[in-house]
Amino acid sequence: MGNIKPIARGNASDTDLCVIGAGSAGLSIAAGAAQMGARTVLVEANRMGGDCLNTGCVPSKSLLAVAKLAHSLHDAARFGGLAVPASFDFSEVHDYVHGVIGAIAPHDSEERFTRLGCTVIRARARFVDGRTIEAGGRRFRARRIVIATGSRPNVPPIPGLDQVPYFTNETLFENAVLPQHLVIVGGGPIGVEMAQAHRRLGAEVTVLSRSALLARDDPDAVAVLRQALIEDGVRLHEAAVVPRVRSNGARISVTFADQNGEHEIDASHLLIATGRLPNVEDLNLETASVRYGPKGIEVDARLRTSNRRIYAAGDVAGSYQFTHLAGYHAGIILRNALFRLPAKVDLTAFPRVTYADPELAQVGMTEAQARENHGHHVRVLREPFTEIDRARTDGAERGFAKIMVTKRGHVLGATIVGRQAGELLLPWTLAVSGHFKIGALANAIAPYPSLSEITKRVAGSFYTPTLFSDRTRWLVRLLGWFG
Repeated sequence: MGNIKPIARGNASDTDLCVIGAGSAGLSIAAGAAQMGARTVLVEANRMGGDCLNTGCVPSKSLLAVAKLAHSLHDAARFGGLAVPASFDFSEVHDYVHGVIGAIAPHDSEERFTRLGCTVIRARARFVDGRTIEAGGRRFRARRIVIATGSRPNVPPIPGLDQVPYFTNETLFENAVLPQHLVIVGGGPIGVEMAQAHRRLGAEVTVLSRSALLARDDPDAVAVLRQALIEDGVRLHEAAVVPRVRSNGARISVTFADQNGEHEIDASHLLIATGRLPNVEDLNLETASVRYGPKGIEVDARLRTSNRRIYAAGDVAGSYQFTHLAGYHAGIILRNALFRLPAKVDLTAFPRVTYADPELAQVGMTEAQARENHGHHVRVLREPFTEIDRARTDGAERGFAKIMVTKRGHVLGATIVGRQAGELLLPWTLAVSGHFKIGALANAIAPYPSLSEITKRVAGSFYTPTLFSDRTRWLVRLLGWFG
């Protein structure tokens, strides 16, 4: 389509849409807008692709893939083979991770977006007024503006932290040396995934979590994952606070306190994984009359800010911090900003996955949320992977599927912990978003043998009390009298 030049007017150029930030949300919005004919300006001060490509989903899942292979080699004896010690060259693992990033990078590149028709400005943006941004010495006046500046690691004010080297997710994947002892502060998804990955690649790993591990997730499912981490050799300390750290020669001494008092552990490397903060600084948002707070930019259900010409998407919009949410936000904004359709965000059926082994996947309400909202009208269906033949053939019996339904069979939520749980979640996402009854999944035909049989089996269990009741047996006998 070629690069569409904005039309100059005075000391600013007019354009239809200006997107600030070339991460997951910004790229999706800019690509969609440009391909649908909107004059689009895309501004990015740092790396194209944002956190997901460079320091988030892509490198972390690549590292997890190598770690899973290492674990499979170590676990071979269970299948009658010879266990092979995992002795990966960590520098080559580093190269593999960056090779994956490099293979995906062209899709997010400045060159591709220029070909799509975007005007790409590699500079920091700031608002001049409620409709105008300045970047790279140029000014753009836009009909609509999208703030998609993402988030950054939240580094807590731990005394001594500024005196020792430490990783965040933004620097971890530059490391090419296997840590001898990696201490991770934070027990959320990033902390859990990186703990397991590094442990399976040969590092000693300790996790210090202020609250319970994965505190927002279903505790029954977390218990399964916790046990897997312990069996891998990860040392877990929950309800532990870190009052200080200090340098100890070439090492790092980390002090933590739990119900048993204070303890000090010696680390070769330290990872801070204590959440993320929205990037709202230096945008001059006050000038644009855009309200924001500690959780990010304030938006309504249509992702409009307090300035109705300006939208916010992705991590900076103060909701879940996931790449697929950023993509969902992109669709909402494109419908609003380009077509004036009043599309609204609905996270009732929002899926989330922690990609450890086993994976922990959830959509809709957890059991606790369902009981809080629906009381005694909730039924909880549960099926273990031990009852699934494919799980047995693959040695993947750990875990279960738990489905929350109303007494009439409407699906409220699903929690799956086990092999490929993230891949098994989609039918339940459709059920929650489409307000399906459980019968739609109970009547589906699942290929045999497959892990997806757990979907059909747990759905079918909704009808078990009725099908095998005294009343059903009486009815069968009655009908039998008629020949």
